[in-house]
Amino acid sequence: MHAPSRVLLLTLACSVALAAQAQARSPHIDVPAGDRAAALNARARQSGTQLVYRAEDLKGRRTAGVRGATSADQALEQLLRGSGLAARRDQASGALLVARQDPAPAPAPARAAPQPAASAAEAPQEIVHIDTVQVTGSRIPRAQIEGPAPITVVTAEQIQANGFTTVPDILRGLTQNSGETQSQQSASGADFSPGAQQVDLRGLGPNHTLVLVNGRRIADFPLPFKGRSNFTDISNIPVAMIERVEVLTGSASAIYGSDAISGVVNFILRKRADGTTVDGRMGPTSEGGGESFEASLVGGFERGRLGGVYSVDLVSQVPLWAYERDIQDSTRDAPTANTRIARRAYLRTDWWDDYIDPGQAACDALAGQNRGTTYHAYRPRYGYYCGSDEAIGYGTILSKRRGVNAYASLTYLFDNGSEWFADVQAGHHDVALFRDVTSWSHMGADGNEEGYFFNRVTGQVEYWQRQFSPEEIGGLDRNMIETTQKTFGLTTGFKGRMGEAWDYEASLGWSQYRATISWPQIVAARANELFLGPQLGVDDDGFPVYDADPARLYRPLTRAEYDAIAARSVYHPESETGTLALTVATGELFRLPGGDAGFAATVELGHQAYDLNPDPLATQYHYYSWKDSDGHGSRNRWATAAELRLPLHDTLNLSLAGRYDQYRYAGNSVGKATWSAGLEWRPVQTLLLRGSYGTAFRAADLHYVFAGTGNDETSGIDYYRCLVDGADDCSDYDEGLIRTRAGNRELEPETSTSWTAGFVWSPLEGLDISADWFDIDMRDQVQDMRVDAILRDEAACRLGSLDPASPTCVDALARVSRSATSGALYGIHVSPVNVAREYTSGVDVAARYRLDTGIGRFTLAFNHTWVKEHEYQQFPGDPVEDQFAINSGFDIPRTKSGASLGWERDAWAVTLYGQRLGRLPNGWSYDQVWEEGDPGPWIAATYRYNASVQYRFDARSRLSLSVVNLANRMPPRDPTYTAYPYYDIAWFDSVGRQIHLQFTHRFGGSGP
Repeated sequence: MHAPSRVLLLTLACSVALAAQAQARSPHIDVPAGDRAAALNARARQSGTQLVYRAEDLKGRRTAGVRGATSADQALEQLLRGSGLAARRDQASGALLVARQDPAPAPAPARAAPQPAASAAEAPQEIVHIDTVQVTGSRIPRAQIEGPAPITVVTAEQIQANGFTTVPDILRGLTQNSGETQSQQSASGADFSPGAQQVDLRGLGPNHTLVLVNGRRIADFPLPFKGRSNFTDISNIPVAMIERVEVLTGSASAIYGSDAISGVVNFILRKRADGTTVDGRMGPTSEGGGESFEASLVGGFERGRLGGVYSVDLVSQVPLWAYERDIQDSTRDAPTANTRIARRAYLRTDWWDDYIDPGQAACDALAGQNRGTTYHAYRPRYGYYCGSDEAIGYGTILSKRRGVNAYASLTYLFDNGSEWFADVQAGHHDVALFRDVTSWSHMGADGNEEGYFFNRVTGQVEYWQRQFSPEEIGGLDRNMIETTQKTFGLTTGFKGRMGEAWDYEASLGWSQYRATISWPQIVAARANELFLGPQLGVDDDGFPVYDADPARLYRPLTRAEYDAIAARSVYHPESETGTLALTVATGELFRLPGGDAGFAATVELGHQAYDLNPDPLATQYHYYSWKDSDGHGSRNRWATAAELRLPLHDTLNLSLAGRYDQYRYAGNSVGKATWSAGLEWRPVQTLLLRGSYGTAFRAADLHYVFAGTGNDETSGIDYYRCLVDGADDCSDYDEGLIRTRAGNRELEPETSTSWTAGFVWSPLEGLDISADWFDIDMRDQVQDMRVDAILRDEAACRLGSLDPASPTCVDALARVSRSATSGALYGIHVSPVNVAREYTSGVDVAARYRLDTGIGRFTLAFNHTWVKEHEYQQFPGDPVEDQFAINSGFDIPRTKSGASLGWERDAWAVTLYGQRLGRLPNGWSYDQVWEEGDPGPWIAATYRYNASVQYRFDARSRLSLSVVNLANRMPPRDPTYTAYPYYDIAWFDSVGRQIHLQFTHRFGGSGP
């Protein structure tokens, strides 16, 4: 804990010194002659002030520039001289409004930009100037924030006020983010994508949400989600650099191409800096452990025509261990008596799985293991063994993380008003997490993990199991999964004006994600030799034969013995994506009754590649219970797109977009056309009625296409043996299986259609309300072949119900493998295919109210999502599954809400933020075994609150205190959730209350 504190303090001290030096220089302001709008933008960057103006007021106007101005106000006065324009500062937002000196009243939009308004005494009379901006969902610059499709915007101020300290926290607060993703405790995440986190809009899967940074694609996490599909890691995007997050839900492929089926999340990073800002945040948890630290430096510079903003962000997170929380530090926390049994650290059974009692003395000799908690334990109906209640609590709830991110945005202005720009990002993060202690049971050279062997010492078939203690390992720190993440992104290009009315942008973007990931492993053959001795052959029943003294199982290993059987499996995965794009746009294509038509066209060339670069030994049967697949491949694409915005009337706008993408990979050429349309109608100034329709697609995941052969564990019903035995209930024939999987190079794109309809209404000053219906229908979704269907076909083929020579039987029989000795199911081979359909619909509701009173300004914000339907059909002809039904096997909420109440007065600001998560299935309903009379089947809705208090010492310094999980709520108790940690880790954690103190100071820049 002390080292991160010293780093933080040293960083702040160095930042203060550098900023003070920069402030002392106080250079004059120089702006070159040229286009007046470009010159004003340059002045804004140099001064760090937001300028708001109408584009048509400055179109075609030039300025003689500024030289040697000693203040920002003097520079602005020179730039506006002789133009008929004047500047006035809005006291509420701090922005400078540039308008004609005698402006005519302008109609207010249905929903103003999300900025606080001035008080009634200070507000201008019916004058609204909105900066021409580009928002997520269109490349056409528009003068109104709200368009035909709903966009949710979360600003940097809201992020801080609501107590969010990480990007996953921010996105968890979105009511549209309703999918079940991997938490930092997820075993699947630890195995397949350690250190990464995802966003899942509408619950359609992380791979169907497109994540952008500054409107550009970034490289995927280089390992696939759950070993299946590619996704974007959001865990290392620095919060301190975010200006706002824009979220567009629904199909958006006509604008952005592949992946935007459920929506787009666009992180807009800072493009301007007013002076140099130093920020530091630190805080503990009230229950202990999990301390976090963050320090950032954001600054800018102007050197003639060259300007830019830069930032550096340092992050340190101390791990939070499961044994630091009473709710999950022991098996005694389990909800039922049958599950409150010691963990089986030392286990020996016979062929019938009855436990062979080691005796009290054997377990007493192990009492010092697992931190002195190992004892002679008993499991009802099975027998005695040596176990520990507390050996379950070794995992990490929060991962250890140390990292740095650096970002710079540069521009150079030319005399003709054109501009060179470049955005550069680099990050380095070290993440460490603990999934579980290593373990062992007998594994054959062919990968057979049944674990049984014939022991000549005892004359019977036995099964041995060991879980290694922290004392044997040499401490928990030696057994952590370690990840080093290196990210780099560069976007550069030129933009400017062609002729009188056309703008252009030519850009080249490239992003790379490289990682080094190390998992602790047990080498199967070495552990077999250590515990069982050399194999002496195979008996008549096919069991391997050993002379194994049971005393070997109950003897703690020395550090040297453990190191002799332990190893680390190291992967070096990497991914990259690149895009070359040219966009031309005009806001004056032709005149319509409602105004000028806008048009934009884009041409893109793109490349994407990934390579898992696994440990070669991990693709063989070398490590215990670990055989992975390789995977590497690339694809190229080209695309062309166009957008048209048509103001058909003063109150009616129509938006159209179309796009064609073609992908080339593995000898295939796959093309897909998509389109969208949107309508906006403002019958009165205070009401916007809107609707949109769009088609979308997702090109097949690279790993779905190029995955090599790998294994994981699943289960399935042995229908063949069930039917041979004439059983009435085949559920008793459920067997564990090794599932072997490989990619499919013939996959087609996934497709979808989406539509929205809603309104935005501003009935009172300071109040606006919106409601939007959404409907997404996804087809041809890629899923692995269904184990149950293959096993049914195999049974029918073996029993003659289907022709054994038919293609179906030839395929099914080749995919299923059985034990040579017992005939029991052992393995099954699957591959991904385009089969599934998923459909969801519902409504998003939002309201915002701002009220100025004599005791300060109050702001209220409310967001709510209600999902009417979420249905899934895995294969054609299958029944349609309601994901909200009892025993559905799905884990998503129907409702999700968020609300905040803020108060501001003078130097003080206070915010209370609350989240409501709708009811979820309990453990038995999720496992599809709930019956009438059982507890549940639901976990009731849960609530969580954050609070923050901010005090501004002056215009340059502020101090903030935020409390996350104000009431210190722990996960809800579920008597049916018997799997550790005894609660649903996809939605809950036991971190408890977090307290953060944050100090921000600005050096230099405008203002006092």
